[in-house]
This record gives sequence, C-alpha cells and structure tokens, in this order.
Amino acid sequence: MHGVAGILRSVTTSQPAIKAAPAELIPAETLSELNLRRDGAGWWQLAGHGGLILVSGLIWGDARLPWALRLPALLLLGWGLAFAFCAMHECGHRTAFASRRLNDAVAWWAGVLSFYNADFYRRYHQWHHRHTHQPGLDPELEDPPPTSRWAYLLELSGLPWWIGKLRSHAAGLRGNFSGRPYIPAEAAPALRRSIRLQFAVYGLALLLSIPGGNGVLFWQWLLPLALGQPLLRFVLLAEHGGCSTAADVLRNTRTTRTLAPLRWLMWNMPFHVEHHLMASIPFHALPAAHGWIAGRLEHNDPGYLAVHRAFLADPSRLALPPA
Repeated sequence: MHGVAGILRSVTTSQPAIKAAPAELIPAETLSELNLRRDGAGWWQLAGHGGLILVSGLIWGDARLPWALRLPALLLLGWGLAFAFCAMHECGHRTAFASRRLNDAVAWWAGVLSFYNADFYRRYHQWHHRHTHQPGLDPELEDPPPTSRWAYLLELSGLPWWIGKLRSHAAGLRGNFSGRPYIPAEAAPALRRSIRLQFAVYGLALLLSIPGGNGVLFWQWLLPLALGQPLLRFVLLAEHGGCSTAADVLRNTRTTRTLAPLRWLMWNMPFHVEHHLMASIPFHALPAAHGWIAGRLEHNDPGYLAVHRAFLADPSRLALPPA
C-alpha cells in the first residue's frame, strides 16, 4: 500500500479533478524545494497548538480565577480542540513531519481531541481529493450543503456534524462501512480496531473523572469542543462552498486570505487551492506556493467574513446542480 501522500501526489497530477498540473504553474526546481518535509516546522506548530490547549485548559479549569479570565480561556480551549482537526488533516497527508510514524501518531491523537478518527478520515479525505466537489463522488457532499438561512445557521451550530459523527463512529465500532467506497473490505478490521481504541481512550478519561466527581471529560473536552465547532464549521464551509462543481481545482476550491492567527490555528489550511493542487507540499510551504499561483485562482477571497456575507445574501449559491 503506497503512502497517502504518494497517492495524493498521483491524484494531483493525473486524476480528472485537476486541469492544470503543478509543473505548469511553479518551476520544477521551486516545486521540489517546496515539497521538502522538515520536522522543525511541524514540531513548532504542534508545540504551539498543544500549548494553546494546555494553557487555556489550565486557566479554564482553575475555579479560583475570575470568570473574566476563565471564559475567554474556555473559548480558546474550544478552538484549540476543534482545530486539532487541522493538525489531523495535515499529518494525515503525512507531510507535516519527515517521519511517517510521527505523522500517523500525531494525526491519531489529534483525531481523538477533535472527535474524528484519523485512520478513517485519511481514506475519506483521499477520496475527497480525488473527486473534489463533484456531486455523487465527493464524500464531503454526502450531506447536501445548506441552501437557506435557517439551514446555514444550523450548519454553523455544529449540530449536524455531531449527529453525523455519532452515527459514523457507531457504525465504525460495529465494523459497518457499507456505502463507503473509499473503505475497501480489507481495511475494515484495522479501522474498527482504531475506532474502538479511540473510544477506549474516552472511556478511560470518563472512569478517571468519576472518583473526583469533577466531570473532566465534559468540562475540559466535550463542552469546549462544542463551543469551538461553530468557528471550524464557519471556515470549512468556505473551502468549496459556492464554488464550481467542475473537475478543476482552480475553480472548485477556494483560498481565503485571512488573519495570521487564524491561519496559524488552521495549519495554513486557508491556502486551500494550493493544498488541493499540490497535496504533497507541507503546510508551512503553502504561503510560498500561493505566491506563485495566486493570479490563476478563480476564488482568492479577502477574508471569511466576505465569503459568508455572500452566502447570507444568497444561500442558494451553496446549492449543488441537479443530478
């Protein structure tokens, strides 16, 4: 089995989801440089993200501190936990670190924190890259996008995500991956074990919190994660929402120019066209890649608020074409 990064490299150069090859946009020597994997950048990013979760969690959990300090810490903790999804995503591509084993370990634990399963998501996401924003093929479109203001607000609340995750995890715990073409039969046992191990971690955390009666699983994980979800939904909806469903990454994906703190929290995921076009490029090199291809992007938008103002003005622009 080839590594996912290798598979995605082949996808970005040969699959119909891309019209322009990276070599047509960036000189080969520069592209080779951008593709270099370095542990240093990954460790700094991971340390910063982990530090945000640890420090904000300690402040939120200290009842002696004033609420004026604890409540912002709660929100920061929620964002840190929810956006561990971005760490899982980058390490799932096995490009954040030079070591495949380290990528896989960080991805798995980041999935635990963000309530994803990294092993399942890696295969799901591979399919998303292969069939980006193509109805009937892209698994991200299994649930139709919101096309009314009410559905839009419901999506941002995170409630549909929680329901979908509970259903998906429940099926995975049973080893039921039917209707998911990106999960071959031979991969099902390993995925079931991974999901069961993840829930064993949650169960252990619950058991450890019972003697102290402190509800740590709820107060330090579940509640913050729920509060962090709306911002994550907000940015993820912009990645492909309202874009073309043509098999052309330069048209069916959006790059969003946003504030540096949010780019950092997202492991540079706002450079999303660059990532889809060249999935082998590590997160820390995406800003440099953007400099080469910015003029070719159909969607190179000035901030998430601008994107969502357009969605709110006309939610129907999120609708997919009829089958």
